Amino acid sequence: MFSRKTMMIVGVIILVAVNLIVLSVSGKHRYPPYTLGRVALTVIAPFQETLTHTIRFAKSIWGHYFFLVSAARENENLKKSLSHVIQKNNEYHEIEISNDRLRKLFDFRQNIPDEVLAAEVIGIDPSPWYRTIIIDKGKADGVKRGLPVIIPEGVVGQVIDSSEHYSKVLLVIDQNSAVDALVQRNRARGIIKGISSDQCIFKYVLRRHDIETGDSVIASGLDGVFPKGLRIGYVTEKAEGNSGLFQEVSITPFVDFEKLEEVLILINPSNRNFAEDK
Repeated sequence: MFSRKTMMIVGVIILVAVNLIVLSVSGKHRYPPYTLGRVALTVIAPFQETLTHTIRFAKSIWGHYFFLVSAARENENLKKSLSHVIQKNNEYHEIEISNDRLRKLFDFRQNIPDEVLAAEVIGIDPSPWYRTIIIDKGKADGVKRGLPVIIPEGVVGQVIDSSEHYSKVLLVIDQNSAVDALVQRNRARGIIKGISSDQCIFKYVLRRHDIETGDSVIASGLDGVFPKGLRIGYVTEKAEGNSGLFQEVSITPFVDFEKLEEVLILINPSNRNFAEDK
C-alpha cells in the first residue's frame, strides 16, 4: 500500500516528533523525575545515535565528494600541463632537427663558388605521373627557368617555371628529366632519366664500360645546366643481356625526395668542378 521509502520517511518524522515531545516535557523540569529521564534516555538515545551516525556519514560522503571533485580538477590541470610540456618538448625537438639540417645546408653553401639562394619547399605535386615541388622563391629573388636546384646530398632538379615569388622545380626522378652524367670511377658517360618513382635509369652507357653496383654517378657538366661533379646517385642494378650497343643501369638518387624541406638554387651556375671544390 505504502512504499518502503514512504514508510521510512514517516518513521523518521515520528521519531523526531517523539524526541521533541520528550525534550519539551523534560525541559520544563530543572531536575526531571528519574522515571521521565529514564524514558527520555531510552527513547531518545538510540535515535540520537542513529542521527549522529547519519550526520557523520553524510559529512563523510560530502567531504569525499568534494575531495573527488578537487582531485578530478587537479588531475585535469595536470593533464593539461603535461600536454603543454609534451607539445613544447616536441617543438624544441623539431627546432633542433631543423637547426641541424640548416647548419648542414649552410656549411655546404660555404663550399660553393657560385651565387646560391636558399628556398623552402612549400608544395609537392600530388600526381604519381609528375614529380615536381613548389619553392618559396621566384623572379623577385632572381630565380628563373633552367636554374639547377641542389642540396648537400646531391642533385634535386631544375627550375621549369617561376612567378614573382614562387617557382616550380622538376625533380630528377621525373620521367621528363634528363641529366648528362658519368660514373665517377671509370668516367663512363650516359644520360640519367627519371622513371616517376624514387629511381632513375642511366641510359646510353656503352656496354664496353664495366659498371659495378655501388658506383657513384655524378653530373658531367656537359648539359649546360648542372655543374660538373654534383652527385646524382649510385648504381643499384644492371640490366642483364649481351646484345645491343648500350646498357641500362638502375640508379638510386642520393637525395631522399620524400624528406625535402629546404633546397639551394644556383643563381649563376659555373662550369667549375664541384668535386674539386669540396
